[in-house]
Amino acid sequence: MSKKNANFAADLVAGIDPVSQATPQRRPGIGASVLAGRESRLAELATGSVVSRTHELVDPARCRMWVGHNREYALLNEERCADLIESIKAQGRQEMPAIVRRVKDDPNIDFEVICGARRHWTISWLRAHNYPDFRFLIDIRNLTDEEAFRLADLENRARDDLTDLERARDYLRALDAYYEGRQKIMAERINVTESWLSRYLDLARLPPQLMAAFAVPQDLRIKHVTAIKPLLKPEERRQRVFDEATRLAKQQVDSTAPMAVPDVIRALSLAADPPKKSGSPKRSGKAETILSEAGKPLLKVEAADRKGLTLTLLPHAGGTRAEAETALKALLDRHWA
Repeated sequence: MSKKNANFAADLVAGIDPVSQATPQRRPGIGASVLAGRESRLAELATGSVVSRTHELVDPARCRMWVGHNREYALLNEERCADLIESIKAQGRQEMPAIVRRVKDDPNIDFEVICGARRHWTISWLRAHNYPDFRFLIDIRNLTDEEAFRLADLENRARDDLTDLERARDYLRALDAYYEGRQKIMAERINVTESWLSRYLDLARLPPQLMAAFAVPQDLRIKHVTAIKPLLKPEERRQRVFDEATRLAKQQVDSTAPMAVPDVIRALSLAADPPKKSGSPKRSGKAETILSEAGKPLLKVEAADRKGLTLTLLPHAGGTRAEAETALKALLDRHWA
């Protein structure tokens, strides 16, 4: 036996039998270090200072999306996952594990994915496109539905590839599913302000009659809600907006390029509050503002009495010179004897 192996064996024996007083003290060797390291590791796991995770490489076909997953899996495609496809091909493997939990209600499925829809889609796509050896890396957890929701929300909140609409609809579903419709409690549980959460819920609650106006609803952002929500009250404005949304939806069916979200909102706003006809004054105190057909200010009548009129031309308010000339002529026809 070599000296190194002899020392290792002696250390193992020393860990079992007490050393007699006659035995001279030896410097701890490799065996003692190994045992001490394992003992320390077990102590850390027992106290919770270190968490042990179970990672496995599995066939993605044995996994399904959790019903509460906050990403619309059907919208994933090669374009939306291009960065992840290239990254996994370059690394030769999936670096970040998806978070899953075990299922027992389907003999063909072993896990459901809580976080990692894009990773699941990408590995599945790669296996079908010349990379059959790639496997889906998973982190197995034991989670309740509410815990799964909070974990998925926390992981995806900072991701740009998750749309505001996907997140908004997930929040609205969770509000009733886990928090009994109590917005304040939900905001506390996911550690956000009520006003922040409210904007997402407003987006998710936009009626389908209005959403029809947007060819790509996923382009909507919470910043757009502040312009859209006021259009739905009172009822007469709401109906005009719905009628315009229906018209826009039909118009875009035959269009090669969908209208941008700001253009749609502008059209809906115009339908909610149609501009007055050319030459009609908009009164504000004693002054009158004459608008174009598109609702752009052309002239302001500051004063009108028996002596005459005081006018202000508004050349930078968006109207054209031709519209201003027409408005001036209409004003002359009305006031010139």
